[in-house]
Amino acid sequence: MRYEDEVKSRFPDLKVLTSRVKDVQVQKSSESLADFKDQVISQVREKRDLDELKDVSIFRKYRDFFWDLGIDPTKTRPASEALIRRILQGKEIPTINTLVDAYNLASIKSEIPLAAFDHKNLDGELKLRFSERGEVFRGIGMDDPKELSGDELVVSDSEKIIAIYPYRDSEETKITTDTKDVLLMVCGIPDVGGKLAEAREIMLDYVTEYCGGEIV
Repeated sequence: MRYEDEVKSRFPDLKVLTSRVKDVQVQKSSESLADFKDQVISQVREKRDLDELKDVSIFRKYRDFFWDLGIDPTKTRPASEALIRRILQGKEIPTINTLVDAYNLASIKSEIPLAAFDHKNLDGELKLRFSERGEVFRGIGMDDPKELSGDELVVSDSEKIIAIYPYRDSEETKITTDTKDVLLMVCGIPDVGGKLAEAREIMLDYVTEYCGGEIV
């Protein structure tokens, strides 16, 4: 991952960790993973309270980072907080596939936003940069591409934007049951560096436990 100079200047302590796992087996669902999800949900309900969630330090830091980027975190929440909030509101955590479900549980456990990309659809070196006005991006689930303003922090490969950092991934690089080679990402922000390595280990443990594969 290469950091554009403007990103390094504006957020000198921002770090993004990546890991690659090849030969994964992604299924639509897994009974053992569903049982594990129930365990994680129970742990969250024991540990966190909905009314106090806004005051948890790690979530406050991510919300502050969103505000710095011009994103309203009460409307577009950091993924880890959004998942935990759903649990505390009594809502279901969607079942997507075993790899996405596994890293979502890792995000819940670590309280750090995570992402994953189908490696076969990545081209060249990844770069963290600000978008250019007029660039387009089609996020997962979007019917049509979105034209960007030039203020968004994005992750791109040599040909395209693969994520609006750190909250929306590309339809083109999403994980499916055909995915065999995955790039996993820990979405860091300033002042949380010490938690990122732990989040990566949790994510790698969960992904390889439920999808197999070799860490490379």
